[in-house]
Amino acid sequence: MFLCGLLGSLMVSAQGVNDHFSLLDCVLLPAPPQYDDPSQWTIRDRQGEVDLFYIISTETGDHVVNGDTCHYADTYDELLRSKMYKEMHAVDSFYSDRLNYYSPYYRQVSMQSWTSEQTAMSRLPVALSDTQRAWAYYLAHYNQGRPFILAGFSQGAHAMMDILKQMPDSIYRRMVAAYAIGYKVSQADIDRYSQIKPATGATDVGVTIGFNSVKSPDCAIPIVSGGNVVCINPVNWRTDEKPAQFVNRRRAKNDTLTCHVDTASRLLIVDGYQGKFVMSVIGRPGNYHYQELRFYYPYIRKNMADRAAAFLQREEE
Repeated sequence: MFLCGLLGSLMVSAQGVNDHFSLLDCVLLPAPPQYDDPSQWTIRDRQGEVDLFYIISTETGDHVVNGDTCHYADTYDELLRSKMYKEMHAVDSFYSDRLNYYSPYYRQVSMQSWTSEQTAMSRLPVALSDTQRAWAYYLAHYNQGRPFILAGFSQGAHAMMDILKQMPDSIYRRMVAAYAIGYKVSQADIDRYSQIKPATGATDVGVTIGFNSVKSPDCAIPIVSGGNVVCINPVNWRTDEKPAQFVNRRRAKNDTLTCHVDTASRLLIVDGYQGKFVMSVIGRPGNYHYQELRFYYPYIRKNMADRAAAFLQREEE
């Protein structure tokens, strides 16, 4: 369909393809988002003392452009944007409370990309370059020196961890906490990057919060939780196996569920959930990855506020 490979890794225009797209090593790429364009953000400025910078999960599938398959989100396409905005809006309503909210659109890789770790990792640099640029723009133009919370879910948590790994101490000192929801944090990363400090309680600051929810350890999805060593219970904020009851608020009749940390697998075990839905492409029965934003949002919302208050109090002392 395209003549490619002649220019190696150079970005070239593809004849017969909308000028909005280009080829990189024979890969069809949408135009990069420009972060000085307000349309490339969802922002809620509440005049708060602390910001929440959130990176969304995978809301994009493979899509066809002039007969060729694109594996990346087009941040200027209204249909794809609407899917991404749905999560941006939901997370703001779930978690932000009084926090200022900043969430960038980015060329996230498609859900089909996650069928193998090799494929996902080979495509992710495009997404990571966008989120790093968005982060740099946020710091330069939006943050104004305020403390901030970093958060991301799934692919967004991977991108968030990439930002955290490259964060200089001068910026890290303003980080209240980082919430890596539904993605792995390895021991190698903890050993290598001093900015990654696993949370041990409800109000420690400068820490990384992580958990992956399953019915039992054999229900884990390796690509999102394989090799993970960080798990804190987002209901009682403990890292031991003490269980905590929580309310599944998505049901018309709220069900009380229980969760606890499995200290051997570092997974969060959820007991009592009756849902049978299996997430497309990478899902497994008994894996609750698709529910993690919804299951714990009242508890995470309060925890973000508590950690922000603890950070601000520490700064005043």
